[in-house]
Amino acid sequence: KVKMTNYIVLLRGINVSGQRKIKMSQLRAMLEALGFSEVSTYIQSGNIVLKSALPMSTEVAQIIKEGIYKTFGFDVHVLAKTMPELEEIIQRSPFRTLDESESKKWYYELLQETPKTELINSLQQEKFPNEQFTIATNCVYLSCDQGYGKTKCDTNFFENKLKVSATTRNHRTMMKLLEMGKQISKQ
Repeated sequence: KVKMTNYIVLLRGINVSGQRKIKMSQLRAMLEALGFSEVSTYIQSGNIVLKSALPMSTEVAQIIKEGIYKTFGFDVHVLAKTMPELEEIIQRSPFRTLDESESKKWYYELLQETPKTELINSLQQEKFPNEQFTIATNCVYLSCDQGYGKTKCDTNFFENKLKVSATTRNHRTMMKLLEMGKQISKQ
């Protein structure tokens, strides 16, 4: 029997302000046609939970990236994480010790690869009013007092500073994806 792995897959920049529109039903159909199983999506912004026989997150991401390009004609950043990887990112969040009522200010900038140490060190020197961030190997933990819409430290900011591609999710979405991933684990 083939060992199946649960993945959380995050697409960057689809269905945002009328750009790069993909219907979730079409996306699910494409993923099933590519051989992924138990595919489910959460909201319209490219959050997917699925099972695959592929053992590596990078392979899953590459196949989905190519599939989206062939099917919809968009070149989209795709990030795939296994459930243990996602759990570890959430576990390592510096916000965990803070009051949960503050959680609407918490964001995760998920990085495609580990940035160069000198870029991390340089960025850690920068300070912004109303915004705090902590950089880990695969995630920047960001807290925005004024909300993400007003932050200077958005995805483009971190991509430019760290020279890696990233995609951002809020705390509520991360917790929801974790819960969805655990649901398919039980089946």
